[in-house]
Amino acid sequence: MHFMKTILFSIPFLLIIFLQLFSGRTQQKSSNRNDYADSVSIRKAFSESPVLSARESIRKMQIEKGFGVHVVATEPLLNTPVALSFDDKGRIWVVEMENYMPDSLGTGEDLPVGKIVILTDRNGNGIMDNRKIFLDSLVLPRAICFVENGILVAESPNLWFYEIKNDKPVNKTLVDATYAEGGNVEHQPNGLFRALDNWIYNAKSTKRYRKQGNKWLIEKTHFRGQWGISQDDQGRLFYNNNSENLQGDYFSPGFGATNSNQSRLAGFSESIIKNNKVYPIRPNTGVNRAYMKGIIDENLKLVNFTAACGPVIFSSNLFGADYYGNAFVAEPSANLIKRNILSNEGNLVTGKQAYVGREFLASTDERFRPVNLYTGPDGALYIVDMYRGIIQHKTYLTPYLKSEIKARNLTQPLNYGRIYKVLPKGKKVRGVKIPQDPEKLIALLSDSNGWIRNKAQQMLVDGKDISLGFPLRQVLNSGSKNLGRVHALWTLEGLGALEKDDVLPLLKSTEWALRMQALAVLPSVLTRENYKEFLPVLMAMLNENDTLAAPYLAFLNPHVHAFDPAAAGKLLLEISKKYAGNSFISDAIISNLQNREAGFYKEFTSINPDTSLVLIKRLKKIVDDMAKRKVNTTDPAKEFPKGLALYRSICQACHGADGNGVNGLAPPLNNSDWVTGDKKRLAAVVLYGLTGPITVSKKLYKAPDVSGEMPGIASNTNFSDEDIAQVLSYIRGSWTNSTDKVSKEEVAATRLKHKGRQHGFTEKEFF
Repeated sequence: MHFMKTILFSIPFLLIIFLQLFSGRTQQKSSNRNDYADSVSIRKAFSESPVLSARESIRKMQIEKGFGVHVVATEPLLNTPVALSFDDKGRIWVVEMENYMPDSLGTGEDLPVGKIVILTDRNGNGIMDNRKIFLDSLVLPRAICFVENGILVAESPNLWFYEIKNDKPVNKTLVDATYAEGGNVEHQPNGLFRALDNWIYNAKSTKRYRKQGNKWLIEKTHFRGQWGISQDDQGRLFYNNNSENLQGDYFSPGFGATNSNQSRLAGFSESIIKNNKVYPIRPNTGVNRAYMKGIIDENLKLVNFTAACGPVIFSSNLFGADYYGNAFVAEPSANLIKRNILSNEGNLVTGKQAYVGREFLASTDERFRPVNLYTGPDGALYIVDMYRGIIQHKTYLTPYLKSEIKARNLTQPLNYGRIYKVLPKGKKVRGVKIPQDPEKLIALLSDSNGWIRNKAQQMLVDGKDISLGFPLRQVLNSGSKNLGRVHALWTLEGLGALEKDDVLPLLKSTEWALRMQALAVLPSVLTRENYKEFLPVLMAMLNENDTLAAPYLAFLNPHVHAFDPAAAGKLLLEISKKYAGNSFISDAIISNLQNREAGFYKEFTSINPDTSLVLIKRLKKIVDDMAKRKVNTTDPAKEFPKGLALYRSICQACHGADGNGVNGLAPPLNNSDWVTGDKKRLAAVVLYGLTGPITVSKKLYKAPDVSGEMPGIASNTNFSDEDIAQVLSYIRGSWTNSTDKVSKEEVAATRLKHKGRQHGFTEKEFF
């Protein structure tokens, strides 16, 4: 299993660890006493981690020339902030995850002391000066989202909806009792991001939500990221995992998650930024495996991301045109914020780091922990700073990390936290209040600030005033400011007022940005009465070789199939004939074929038997895997119920519910020779971890396709030998795997054999 690479941020003076670290480095170059002395002096210089005020902490920051960091809120006004949301009055609602890791054992972590608070700037100087508790007695809350007259609150394992009356919660409704079922706090869903398409998406989740009247819709979507989620102007979603700078989708988020036999769909969870290097300005020896080669450099600084989180696609022009659409990513382990520049070419999104050898913002204050980033109503970049010594969860704490906590007294204080905003020097901004007047809200759909455009759309949708169809169509058909037209389109969709004549002209637009949105919104307007009017337009796109639209034509096929299976089958076959060599379109085609893969494979290969085609190769793999699953008649979930529970808790987040791995996180366990092979090797990996690269079933996996390291759990006393045997037995008998179980005695023997081991294995050690 891939237990995510995690960290505790501290710098003890531990000679043993130091010697382990540099014994590996001497293999590449001759021993140098000065290196040793320099490293010792570096450690001494940063041997303490003092608690600083917010203004003192700002003085420890280095930021891109021309910018400044300003205090928005600080303790005692807030405590352990992890997420925020702005309301239409310009107030900030903050999620406080109080009691997260009170000590290295997590003592009292499950106490109901978390809160949702409202912060207000009463004198208009940009600094919050009033605190009001909206909700308290919560256990580790993680996300909020305004919807209609209330607010969603994620408090694992539940997702709640509270109506708001006079800033008080009323009429509590359970939306999802399994919002965050299983997993520790680091690996549970979060985000609650209300996207352009009017659905609410999450990181670390395969669910999306939408309120329809008095009911909540819950649908399956693609698994995305780990902590934090954002979108670009086209409504495509972006996220990351803790070892990868930025991931994202090439296509609109509502498509393609329809075939559970398909382990991965090209175009979703793509690595947007391949470069994962970071450039801290202070030593970072407190990372989980700092004593291993390549984790930190000769100056004891982190080399690559190990806690990437809270990304935001910056949709404000306050910083200037060069910054609009940039992706900012937080890295609390290295006390920095990275800036990335994104580029669009057709459906593809690519990017690069904005700087070489430096960051947009970096700090020498070790307790500066940026965990979430936002575009604000005023156009500034907002930073949520958890400000604490320990942000590593107990599940993965090693003896090394526990020693650092003790040596540096990093447990206290626990009641700190800040919100900052970044502004260009010389620019002043004012707090923003969103008007309630629908006509003014419609005008704001074309605002230059993405936060304001999105908020205006959401308020119009929540207002449910379908009489606004005429002025919204005026914007939609205006022929200017495409962003305003796009928001008008989705506002009509959200109101349930969208008509076929709103969409048909956009499908014929020469501008891809408009055609793309028309294709994305089409499922909301397609009916049995009108689908025949759309079919010729879709077929024309195919005949005219509209390669940008082709994946969407395949994604739309199930919606056509609901009204006309024959027409849908013909369209899908024609797409297949033309684009069977294209990975994105092939996967979009396969997403239609739940349990029909074998029949389609037979039909298509009779037309084109070229086995080198992407479509044929991917179909064959699915067909073969399905055949293997039928052979396995046992039910490991019934035989190893605790193994299933532990898998969901500590393995599924990275390896997937189907065991097929998660792009950017972990390789597959399903049909893996590491799982079905030597039991002793498998037990050793789970107990002590594994450092990549790794070859699984003849395929090489390495960063950034997967995380470079899987931490072990040998030092975690919460997991007994019986527990580990159960989860190993479960995965050895699940999916297409079918082999003998593992006993607790075998786990105990492996633990005894490697007793005292502090670092993970490498593949070479087993072969």
